[in-house]
Amino acid sequence: MLGSLSEADDAVQEAWLRFSRADTTAVEDLGAWLTTVVARICLNSLRSRKTRREEPIDAHMPDPIVSAVNALGPEDEALLADSVGLALLIVLDTLAPAERLAFVLHDVFDVPFEQIASILDRSEPATRQLASRARRRLSTTPTPEADLAEQWELVDAFLAAARDGNFDRLLAVLDPEVVLRADGGATGLGGSRVVRGAHAVASGAATFNRLGYESRRALVNGAPGVVSFSDHQPISVVGFTVAGGRIVEMNILSDPDRLRELDLAVVAP
Repeated sequence: MLGSLSEADDAVQEAWLRFSRADTTAVEDLGAWLTTVVARICLNSLRSRKTRREEPIDAHMPDPIVSAVNALGPEDEALLADSVGLALLIVLDTLAPAERLAFVLHDVFDVPFEQIASILDRSEPATRQLASRARRRLSTTPTPEADLAEQWELVDAFLAAARDGNFDRLLAVLDPEVVLRADGGATGLGGSRVVRGAHAVASGAATFNRLGYESRRALVNGAPGVVSFSDHQPISVVGFTVAGGRIVEMNILSDPDRLRELDLAVVAP
């Protein structure tokens, strides 16, 4: 809902405080009650959020969730399969708060429109319209390949080509319209920028590889990714989106302040 780990923690803590202070003996469905409380806290947070002025909004990357590769049980893999990818989270940031809440609760968590309407204090038809508008906005979001092994095959080919400085092999795995978003905050590596097109992205990949950072494979929001380190300090987290047999998006977080807030011990050297 929020695309921010710290704000999500705050929302859950606030919901817990409200729960601990409330008399819920008459509540028939505690799950629905808690969903309503958390959703309204998130809605207030989205409405009060101010657009960051120090970087282009289209270069902002939501907080990634990083997991180790080959260290997951069947239950973990099932959860990751249902996780919201970075490409979708980025587009969610462009929605109005009410549209975002209606879409996430209904389309991601299967909450009935009747309940969502009560959270938003709107009619059920109006709530359905909010979700429909969000769905239309999100229709251009690339749908990742379902097979994680196929995704890794392309990402590994990209990493090998970058390591070897093979420009033609880089172009072979990148979609011609690939988009790279880099969120470096105020002081991160390379700053904040958006790069479009296979040639521009391939050129940047070859340059980055020459910097000599140690890179580790990782799952980023359930999809293939890479975490790079310099002297055991995280430099960047990269999430890849693979669709149609090519890499269509690369999202990079290199903001040192935000990297320090992530749990990267699972992939640290």
